[in-house]
Amino acid sequence: MNLHSPLPHEQQAIRSLLTAAALPVEDLDDAKVQFIVATENDEAVGAIGLESFADAGLLRSLVVRADLRGSGIGGRLVDALESLARERGVDRLVLLTQTAAPFFAGRGYRVIDREAAPEGVRTSAEFRSLCPASATCMLKDLD
Repeated sequence: MNLHSPLPHEQQAIRSLLTAAALPVEDLDDAKVQFIVATENDEAVGAIGLESFADAGLLRSLVVRADLRGSGIGGRLVDALESLARERGVDRLVLLTQTAAPFFAGRGYRVIDREAAPEGVRTSAEFRSLCPASATCMLKDLD
């Protein structure tokens, strides 16, 4: 498996993965999300995105192709995103999830009140309108 910044021809494959997993894509043309894509045999099999807001970041849309879930790809993508965030000066990552809270809790993320998320992150479309209020908000301090 190879992890890298997506090539132009991989953008549609990322959208397809996100759509298949019922994750938001409506704002991707406008939001400044930096994706990392996982490929096997030149095929996109997973992706994760980072939307940065000064020293805080929004972990966007971890997705792994359904038949490869549980194979470790998700963990590798999160590790790569956390490294990227640190390189960019991000010291806190926030995410919203409806299904993956146990996965992220096992990786050091803790549940917080949505209103406690950093102000910049709360201005994102994902926070304002794309993710339902019932989504679990989680935060990890990057040391």
